[in-house]
Amino acid sequence: MTSVALFELILGLLGAALLLSLAAGRLGFPPAAALVVGGMALAVAPGLPAFDLDPDLIMVLFLPPLLLESAYFTVWRDFRASLGPILSLSLGAVLFTTLAVGLVAHAVVPSLPWAACFALGAIVSPPDAVAAKAVLARVALPRRMITVLEGESLVNDASGLVLYRFAVAAALTGSFSAAAALGSFAWLAVAGVAVGIACGVAVTLVVRRMHDANAITVLSFLAAYVAYLAAEEIHASGVLAVVACGLMMGGREHETFDAHARRHSVAVWEFVVFVLEALVFVLIGLALRGVLARTGGQPGALSAEMPLALAVTATCVVARLLWVFPAVYLRRLLSPRFRAQEPSPSPAVPLIVGWAGMRGVVTLAAALALPVDFPGRDAILVAAFAVILFTVLVQGTTLGPLIRSLRLDPAAHLPDGHLDAPMARVVVNEAGLAALEGLVFPETGALQHPRLVEEYRRRVRASSRDRDERTALEAEKTEHFAAALLAVRSGRSALIDLHRQDRIHSSVLRQLETEIDLEELHLKRLAGTAPAHG
Repeated sequence: MTSVALFELILGLLGAALLLSLAAGRLGFPPAAALVVGGMALAVAPGLPAFDLDPDLIMVLFLPPLLLESAYFTVWRDFRASLGPILSLSLGAVLFTTLAVGLVAHAVVPSLPWAACFALGAIVSPPDAVAAKAVLARVALPRRMITVLEGESLVNDASGLVLYRFAVAAALTGSFSAAAALGSFAWLAVAGVAVGIACGVAVTLVVRRMHDANAITVLSFLAAYVAYLAAEEIHASGVLAVVACGLMMGGREHETFDAHARRHSVAVWEFVVFVLEALVFVLIGLALRGVLARTGGQPGALSAEMPLALAVTATCVVARLLWVFPAVYLRRLLSPRFRAQEPSPSPAVPLIVGWAGMRGVVTLAAALALPVDFPGRDAILVAAFAVILFTVLVQGTTLGPLIRSLRLDPAAHLPDGHLDAPMARVVVNEAGLAALEGLVFPETGALQHPRLVEEYRRRVRASSRDRDERTALEAEKTEHFAAALLAVRSGRSALIDLHRQDRIHSSVLRQLETEIDLEELHLKRLAGTAPAHG
């Protein structure tokens, strides 16, 4: 394939991803599932040029920015408070699933070597950060559950990667060392986190001395790739390095980024993440083309591999549920202090956590990276693809209805002493008022900015009233902002009419349109209707 043909193919995939995302939104279908299905349709479409997916390129190109974006918006205090459940899933559940899949795979295909069976288990055991983020962003769950599920998907690749590497080595050489595996895992984790922290600190120090929003945004992307590649260069975990870097940068964002740089970088990152996520899921579906090629080129040729694929898929789902339910309740049974600290969750919690184990690009890349002469490579690739399809298409599409049917309250209960948004708004406005009231003329003692002081007094009164009477004021608030937004839309129409009538220059249109956009976003944010960042 020529370079021009490859570029045209990428443009075509982007166009297909855009259409599939729009269609999914109209139909109420999870975009991740729609993109995978669309990629599968492209895989069997005649006339599409053949190309191989390079697993190393997939990992390096897609994972660092997607992981950094997820880690950046992860609240470190929530992550630390949920570290126990996160490690239970990212270490215990991954190991348990690997063992279960290995045993089942060998029972279904006795001719498959034990090491190859456990390599398959390691490939399909860790849920994927990209898939988890894409699905969880569109469901309503309590904050703690979101933290646990996203935190698990951010760190479980280290354990899965160690198991995968040693299972592959054992299958090819016939030897395995548990001590070497533990040492390798320790190095991957500790060195990877250290590299990520170092990158995060370095980026933070540099950003504090920068004032160009474009340069800051470029630096944030470079941080993701530098952390990943630097860790991989010393054979540490690039995934953990990116996660540590993202947590470090996100935790210091409010001190290092000014408002303009923050808004600019968020806008650019949202666009890039949308494109990368869309391409990832289309490529997952498109990987069916390679699966078919390796099994004879016809869908019917897959039938010989289906018993293993179905057994492995079922084992992945059941093994996660079998691990999650005891893990949620066992600690409460063994620790009276833990029982006293937190009420026992309903069975809906472990059921949802167990059902939310979506696999994605990491599983695909690991399967594709198997050596050509690896025992049972084709069967493993088919099984891995089947697990991805089931978890994304079935679990991903049914997770939302499952949550709604279980009526799990998504409202997060604030810890004692924490303020909600209306309470905090009063404090913020009172602080601003106090600062203004301190600005007086030395000669007379009169306020220097009386009109600004009165404006902040009005804000304090309004935010206090909103805190105390928010329910009664909801109707009034809705009518007020509806009228304000109507005025903004009318102004936008008048501005466009002036441009159409050639009464204003395009530069004037852009300037005033930007002001109207900002005003509309501000009003929607105050009204509580602005789209939240995913």
